[in-house]
Amino acid sequence: MKDSTSVKIAYFSMEIALDPSIPTYSGGLGVLAGDTLRSAADLSIPMAAVTLLHRKGYFRQRLDEHGNQFEEDSVWNPERVLKPLEARTSVEIEDRRVSIRAWQFSVKGISGHEVPVYLLDTDLPENTPWDRTLTDHLYGGDDHYRLCQEAVLGIGGVEILHALGYTSIDSYHMNEGHSALLALGLLERRLGTRRLGTASEQDIEAVRSHCIFTTHTPVPAGHDQFPRALMRQVLGERAQALEVTQCCPEGALNMTYLALRFSRYINGVAMHHGGISQDMYPQYPVRAITNGVHAVTWTSQPFRQLFDRHIPEWRHDNLYLRYARKIPIHEIREAHAIAKRALIDAVKIGTGVALNETAFTIGFARRATAYKRPDLPLTDPDRLRRMASRLGPVQIVYGGKAHPRDERGKALIRRIYETASQLKGSITIAYVEDYDIRWAQLLCSGVDLWLNTPQRPQEASGTSGMKAALNGVPSLSVLDGWWIEGHVEGATGWAIGHDSNAPSDPSVEAASLYDQLELVIFPMFYGRPLAFAEVMRLAIAVNGSFFNTQRMLFQYVSNAYFPEQQVPTGKAAAPGRD
Repeated sequence: MKDSTSVKIAYFSMEIALDPSIPTYSGGLGVLAGDTLRSAADLSIPMAAVTLLHRKGYFRQRLDEHGNQFEEDSVWNPERVLKPLEARTSVEIEDRRVSIRAWQFSVKGISGHEVPVYLLDTDLPENTPWDRTLTDHLYGGDDHYRLCQEAVLGIGGVEILHALGYTSIDSYHMNEGHSALLALGLLERRLGTRRLGTASEQDIEAVRSHCIFTTHTPVPAGHDQFPRALMRQVLGERAQALEVTQCCPEGALNMTYLALRFSRYINGVAMHHGGISQDMYPQYPVRAITNGVHAVTWTSQPFRQLFDRHIPEWRHDNLYLRYARKIPIHEIREAHAIAKRALIDAVKIGTGVALNETAFTIGFARRATAYKRPDLPLTDPDRLRRMASRLGPVQIVYGGKAHPRDERGKALIRRIYETASQLKGSITIAYVEDYDIRWAQLLCSGVDLWLNTPQRPQEASGTSGMKAALNGVPSLSVLDGWWIEGHVEGATGWAIGHDSNAPSDPSVEAASLYDQLELVIFPMFYGRPLAFAEVMRLAIAVNGSFFNTQRMLFQYVSNAYFPEQQVPTGKAAAPGRD
C-alpha cells in the first residue's frame, strides 16, 4: 500500500497470525485476523491493520512424558522479517509519555495488492524499563499490564496511523474488545483542546459513525474488565470520558461495553452467536457475519493441485468450490491419502508415535480449556476398545495449549496422556506439542474426521472444522457456533446431539458421540469407503465454498464497511458475479 490516503479501513486486533515464523498469535482469534487480511489483499480491499509486536510471543509449549505443560518465551527477531518505520508517536499512561514505534509487514494478495500491517513496539530507550516490556507478551501479565497494553494498541494505534499519513480512514474495525480504547483516541482527535469529560452525545455519535465491532465471546466472563480505580490510574483524565459514556457498569471498565457504545455496526461471528449476543446486549443492535478461513492458506498441497486441475477459478473465487461435486471420487481419496501420509510422517518426527495409514484417524486440536472438553471422546475407554476391536483400528491426534494460568486446562492435557497410556495397544493417541499454524495445516488436512466438543453455547464460531472441510475432512461436532449452519447430517458430517437449544448435558453428548462413531461413522469408513468419500466431497462443495474469508469479507464490505456505496478501489467483485 504505497498511498496511505487510499486506505479506508483500519483493522485492529490484539493478535494476528501473519506467518508461521512470526509468533504474534495464540489461536483462533489471531488466525481469523490473519485470514481476513489475506483475503482483503486478494480482493484489493483498501485496508491497513494494527496490532502489537509481541517480542516474546504467546509462549512455546513443552510437554513431559506425563503431559505436564511447561512454558517458554517464544522469542523472535523482528529485524529479520519486518520493515522498520521511522514514524513515532506516544501515548500517556499513568501521567507519563510512552513512546511507540511501528514495524511493517505486508500481506500480499493474488493480484499483487498489499495490505500493510503495523506492529506497535514500545521497546525504545527513552521508555522506562517496565514500559519497554508492554509489547513483549501476548495475553501476559496482570490486569495492570493488560490495560496498559490495550491503551498502546487502541490509543497508540490511532496515533501511529496519523503519524504514517492515514488521514482518510472511514472505518475502524475492532476485532474483539481489546482495541476498544481506540474510541478514546478518535474522540480526543475530534475534541482537540477540549477535555474528554466535556464530550457530548454529538461527539460520541461522530466517533460511532466510524467504528465497527466484532464480538467473539458468548459468555460475560470472557470479556476484558478492569477495576475503576485501575482505569483512573492508567488512563488519567481519559477516565472521565469513560464515566460519562456509560462504559463502566458494575464499577469496572468493560471493554465490550466501550466497543458497543462507540460502534455503528456490531456483529457476532455466527448466526447463532449473533442471537446470543443480542440477548446479552439487548440495548444494542447486533448482527451476524459468520467467520471463514482463507481457502488457499488452509488447503493442503494435494488438494490445491486437485482444485487447480478441475476448478481453476477457485483461487480467485472460492464459490467455485461448489463444483467439487464433479471431481471424481477416486481423486478425492488419492489427494487425502497424500495429506494423511504427510501428517503421519510429521507426527512420527514430532512425537515419536507411529500412526497407521489405514487406521481411522480422528483430529482434535484447539486451546486446552474446560469448555472445549477435549476429554469428552475419552469418557468411556472400554467402549472405544470394543469399537476398535470389532470395527477397525482407531487413532486420535490431539493438539493445543493451555493458558499458563489455566490449571484446569493443564489437567486436561495430563488426563489425555493418562488415558493414552491406558489405551496403549488398542487405541493409539498422539499429542502434538506446541500446536501452531504448521501443525494446524497438517492436522486439518491429514485426519479422517474432525472432532469438536464444546460446551454449548460457549463456541462463538470456531474455524478449525472449516479448514478441515476444504481438505475433504468431515466434522463430528456439537451443534454450536458455525456447525449449526454447516451441518447437513450424513452429507457434510455428523452432529453430536440433535438440539442446539437444549441444555448442554455431558453424559448425553458423550453417548451421542459414541453412537455416531460406532453405529454410523466407523461402519461407513470401513464398510462403505466410497460413501464416506462422498461425504468428503460434499464437505468441500457445501462448506468449503461458503465458510471462507472471501465470502465473509464481502459481507463486511456490503453490510459494515461501505453499506451504501461500492468498494472505493472498484477492484473487488463479489464471488460468482462474473
